[in-house]
Amino acid sequence: MCKENVYHLGGTMMKMNKLIVGISALLLGSVALAGCSNSGTKDSGSSDGKTKVTFWAAPNPTQVKYWEEMATEFEKENKDIDVEVSQMKESPSSEATIQSAIASKTAPTLSENINRSFAAQLAASKAILPLDKESDFNNIVEKRNMSKTIESWKFSDGSQYVLPVYSNPILFGWRLDTLKELGFNEPPKTYSELLKVVEKIKGTDKALWAKKDIADPTAWMRWFDFFPLYDAASKGANFVEDNKFVADEKAMENVFDLMSTLSKDKVLRTGEATDPFENGDSVMTDIGPWTFPNWTEKYPELKFGENYTVTTPVVPDELANEENVSTYADAKGIVMYAQATEEEQAAAMKFLEFVFGDEKNDMKLLETTSLIPARDDATENAIFKEYFEKNPVMEVYAANVPNAVPAMDNEKYNDIQQVFGEQAWVPVVRGEKAPKKAVTDAKKAVEGALQ
Repeated sequence: MCKENVYHLGGTMMKMNKLIVGISALLLGSVALAGCSNSGTKDSGSSDGKTKVTFWAAPNPTQVKYWEEMATEFEKENKDIDVEVSQMKESPSSEATIQSAIASKTAPTLSENINRSFAAQLAASKAILPLDKESDFNNIVEKRNMSKTIESWKFSDGSQYVLPVYSNPILFGWRLDTLKELGFNEPPKTYSELLKVVEKIKGTDKALWAKKDIADPTAWMRWFDFFPLYDAASKGANFVEDNKFVADEKAMENVFDLMSTLSKDKVLRTGEATDPFENGDSVMTDIGPWTFPNWTEKYPELKFGENYTVTTPVVPDELANEENVSTYADAKGIVMYAQATEEEQAAAMKFLEFVFGDEKNDMKLLETTSLIPARDDATENAIFKEYFEKNPVMEVYAANVPNAVPAMDNEKYNDIQQVFGEQAWVPVVRGEKAPKKAVTDAKKAVEGALQ
């Protein structure tokens, strides 16, 4: 989902914590009852004898439009199945809406807009099904050419609960015009190269990175600052696995060392600012592909390859020659709910195979939503060639999909990222804690959250 929606849902997630806890308690009992009564009480068909698949699309008009078109095309070839598409409610949050629907046994057959962390919550309460146990799953993965991309989506129990729809690698934007003014012809790739840029920025009215969120401990914000840098420094190493803290502590310390230096050099700007990168006040920013349609309207003077570019995150010097740099993936996909009958499950998989078995549908997804399809071959597949020729910045994102790491698969992800921000990341950014101490405190805080 786009970052604007992540902002909304992330903030709401914190406010809704008590509500979610209460709903989750109901959920455990509801799922147990649903497991006993699935085949005997739920109507799996329409009044005309067709099997009905209910599909909740993300609260984004372009995604709703896409799935409605897919349903219409599918029904033309499958007269015995109805696919009913509706927009997921986002009040008080989409997560709360889903939890409530499960507890009241009104969950859809399928829904999109699910990231790996929220899926971990649903899987822990047996509310969703492992898709890899469905007969058509491997066919879908093969036909869509997404074997490499989906590897990082595997859960700690070895199952695949989410079929990724899109994967937006978080890359970093650079103002090429400002870099040239400072004496650099290309963006830095390593920490040492970045610090050379910092030396030139110090004492000017420019910031390296101007973003209020980097000094805010709110859990979801780490997806757009710490995790891209950590994934790059650790070659995509897990942060939490099997309910244990398994982070690459050396990579974490490298990231903290870098941020500590940037803080001491006063090139981080964490106050209120309006579009500092777009206005040329900062040299660098984290950026996702949903940004560019807005730029086309609001900042038409920004031209890819002329006054800005995008790259993977900077890496420690020892990774200077790394060709496939990892980053965080703002990625979401589809899950199937355990309340679905066997007939609905089969019909749903048939629908998914129809959608993802034809590369033309991924082309339509890209054109309609500006979301990068979660597949391995987007930059090599001829069907995308014309689009990328017209939108070269999007090709950079597509090329990085196979190396982008989705959110952690732990049901306590929100608590984990909150205490990590409070005890480690934010104190380092504010210059209040030494890197080594931050690593020790991060481990202690995360392990505490996992208890």
